[in-house]
Amino acid sequence: MFNRMLQMVRPYWSRMLLAIVLSLLISGMNGALAWLVKPALDGIFLEKNAALLTFLPFGVLIVFLLRGVFSFCQAYLMRSTGAKVMRDIWNRLYQHLLFLPVNEFKKESSSAILSRVINDAAQLQTFLAGAVKDIFVESATLVVLLGVAFYRKWELALLAITVFPAAFYGVQRIGKRLKKVSIEANKKISLITEFLSETFSGIKMVKVFRREKALIDTFSEKNQDFYRNLMRSTRLMEFTSLLMEFVGGIGIAFVLWYGGRLVIAETISPGDFFSFLTAIFMVYTPAKRLASAHNGVQKSKASLERLDELFAKTREADGQQDMPVIRRSIEFRSVVFRYPLSKHNVLDNINIEVKKGEIIAIVGRSGAGKTSLADLIPRFYDPVSGGIFVDGVDVRDVKLGSLRDQIGLVSQDIILFNDTVRANILFGNPAASEEELVAAAKAAYAHEFILELPNGYDTVIGERGVMVSGGQRQRLSIARAILKNPPILILDEATSALDTESELKVQMALDTLMQNRTTFVIAHRLSTVKKAGRIMVLEKGRIVETGPHEELMQHGGTYKKLHDLQLSAGESGDS
Repeated sequence: MFNRMLQMVRPYWSRMLLAIVLSLLISGMNGALAWLVKPALDGIFLEKNAALLTFLPFGVLIVFLLRGVFSFCQAYLMRSTGAKVMRDIWNRLYQHLLFLPVNEFKKESSSAILSRVINDAAQLQTFLAGAVKDIFVESATLVVLLGVAFYRKWELALLAITVFPAAFYGVQRIGKRLKKVSIEANKKISLITEFLSETFSGIKMVKVFRREKALIDTFSEKNQDFYRNLMRSTRLMEFTSLLMEFVGGIGIAFVLWYGGRLVIAETISPGDFFSFLTAIFMVYTPAKRLASAHNGVQKSKASLERLDELFAKTREADGQQDMPVIRRSIEFRSVVFRYPLSKHNVLDNINIEVKKGEIIAIVGRSGAGKTSLADLIPRFYDPVSGGIFVDGVDVRDVKLGSLRDQIGLVSQDIILFNDTVRANILFGNPAASEEELVAAAKAAYAHEFILELPNGYDTVIGERGVMVSGGQRQRLSIARAILKNPPILILDEATSALDTESELKVQMALDTLMQNRTTFVIAHRLSTVKKAGRIMVLEKGRIVETGPHEELMQHGGTYKKLHDLQLSAGESGDS
């Protein structure tokens, strides 16, 4: 762990070095206070030295003042360094997470990942600001005070520290248990975060099904479970304090008994003994804080392990060459695909060539593999066997950035950000001019409703665009795709969740968007795919039919059955 922490603080080594120097100065001031007990007791109270009475209080004041200044500077340095390290961890984690494969976000919920990023990184910041500061200061203080004690009477000092091994053993045992408890606590925080996220994202369903009471009970159970874990952690940490108090009491009791006998026998002066006793009393405070810091180390180990699990995830495999602009076709060659951890193929032996500028529709029943096929084009996933080729170049051999620069996506799961309309459209092309922005909005039939918003293009539309309607959200996503101007376009159920009026406006925007682009249209409602030059019908991951609408209707196969079924249900237009 300490090697990892050293790597994190290496950019701030000068600050850490200064903090160590300040720790030594603080410990020197603590030692000075213990040292001054002898002249105070012997010189003032026993020898009645008036000159010393004038000088000594001033010396004590200077020592306290310097210790306060050094402590302030050292604490500020450690806290600011901890904050910088946490900032660096967040930046590195965010960058790393953005380049992970999509399937990694299927294995673990976004809420669980968020909990690791926020809570575990914060635990490391707390460790640097608190425990590491204590380790520096209290270790140095311990050495200095023991030095004073050994100088005053080494026999008594040996007697006092005989209890340290027992304390160390107990702290080590408690620390190991605390690490396990901390790992469990972090997992439970992740579960609570995930539960809260699901609840608030589905708040409409919660209310319409009147599940408030049930969810409150579930949350209370999860909260109580975390509370029990927190209490186990608290008991372990406080037992460390109890152990140090008890062991320290034993040491001081022996010192008082044996040292008192030496004073009575006039082997040492009262000043020497009380200077020694002050040092020993002061020793147990840093010893207790070091024991507490050890607990902090164990909790931080648990957090660091959880963060390392994220850093250990493999980034998306990238190719070496730039993606050529499509000139001829996109071809699926013997493509087989199944999701990680699944034994069943979602796509099986897919072979099809899509010419440049062609509009091809992909239809089929739910679970047929339509979206999975489209997800292979931008390499959200890679095939198990076979490959996808653009003008004969395997997409796995090209740089991901150059591949995805040429792809636009409009899906039923509309992703808009809690930002302005302008920023959401520019997300597709941040370098676009104001004229290009407005032109894209007009082409998507979004310009008029945008102007009616309170601040027009500068209106903040809320998380996932909740401040505008479903049809308006979809037209904003289309404007974003138009502004990107990609040669390859994927429309994944782009009108499935819209009412008839909204669908007509969105469909007009899509017709504009599809012009002169190689387009893959994934649709459940067959009325939206009749204009496609070719329709591909998937059944259990296999292509069972291809051709234009009229030809497939005459063929009387799977497509016609699906069409007639939707027509009888009133979900399709005239054939």
